[in-house]
Amino acid sequence: MPQPFHLAIPVDDLDKAREFYGTLLGCKQGRSDTQWIDWDLGGHQLVTHLVKAMPSAPEYNAVDGHSVPVPHFGVVLSMSDWQALADTLTAANIEFVIKPYVRFKGQAGEQATMFFMDPAGNALEFKAFANINQLFATD
Repeated sequence: MPQPFHLAIPVDDLDKAREFYGTLLGCKQGRSDTQWIDWDLGGHQLVTHLVKAMPSAPEYNAVDGHSVPVPHFGVVLSMSDWQALADTLTAANIEFVIKPYVRFKGQAGEQATMFFMDPAGNALEFKAFANINQLFATD
């Protein structure tokens, strides 16, 4: 089992971050202060740090016929957890950057994916593989 990663990201409103990461995505909140909140994002440590102004908006690269925001981050989920999250986000009327779909269909690395933004404009991607052994497949 891999070790958890640590990622610190900027947000411009901790209350909105708490609603998004805690309530909508269901991340367990860890330690916090007036300037930051730790989150359990699929067993990884995500920290939302309060900033006065957000850095520049993401740029986009073409992947499988879609414009993918860069930078972005997320978690690889089981297919059933991915579908449940897609259903939750759809029901919450989240605006998707890339709506849930299967990328690289019939190719090595076939995966279900979706992209959306948090309230501060950070891009997230959540994906799943029918066969997790395809995670790093090249052909």
